[in-house]
Amino acid sequence: MSARENRRRLAADLGLLVVAAAFVLPLAWVVLSALDTRADLGVKIPDGVTLDNFDAVLTDEITFTPMLNSLLLCGGGTLLTVVCAALAAYPLSRYTSRLNRPFLLTILFATSLPITAIMVPVYALFVQVDLIDTMQGTIFFFAASQLPFAIWLMKNFMDGVPKELEEAAWTDGASSFQSLIRIVLPLMGPGVAVVTVFAFVMMWGNFFVPFMLLLTPKQLPASVSINDFFGNKGTVVYGQLAAFSLLYSTPVILLYVLVSRKLGGGFALGGAVKG
Repeated sequence: MSARENRRRLAADLGLLVVAAAFVLPLAWVVLSALDTRADLGVKIPDGVTLDNFDAVLTDEITFTPMLNSLLLCGGGTLLTVVCAALAAYPLSRYTSRLNRPFLLTILFATSLPITAIMVPVYALFVQVDLIDTMQGTIFFFAASQLPFAIWLMKNFMDGVPKELEEAAWTDGASSFQSLIRIVLPLMGPGVAVVTVFAFVMMWGNFFVPFMLLLTPKQLPASVSINDFFGNKGTVVYGQLAAFSLLYSTPVILLYVLVSRKLGGGFALGGAVKG
């Protein structure tokens, strides 16, 4: 290996270390601050490890009710997104039409629209249809906001499932809906897992939508209630904020662990199609 290649590899390694430090330092601050009652903005080893910050935030008002609201909103929105994305992606994947490409391009364009740009008309619409300050209305909007990219992803994964398997099922009398449920979706488990994780994560960290559409404090999710840790005149309880942040990130981590086998696997098509 030449000296120039060694310098390039060294420069690449240093660049990766800088990027890694940019991610590791905030995570280190969260973990260390959660165990320090005198935490501040600096990354430091606490004088004594304590769980007082967790004891302070583990209450119905601060953690349990907002987390339950988040699970209801994001779980319902994710389920609705996955179901609608599968039903919408199936005809796009299995049937040829002149409208397929324009429709997919429209979907791709819809993914680039910032939510903040449409929240004012959405708020006015929700007021008119009496969906403002309702959990179901927020769930519907969560699903609608994630549906375009979910359809795009689901369609690409669905293209990888051979149509010959469905044709064999159709010969045995199965309908298109039955072949979708019993053949296509089970074989594209990794795709369904990716769409599920993507939709849930995007909803879980969304602050602006529930902040605008939910008015009752008891209905606010954790992504909004975390703002309560930022007090007046710039005062922040950093230790409790860090402890709440760790608890807040737990459902996302658990979801990824649950679907990690699907994400790591491939399509279970071995031997299913014979040439």
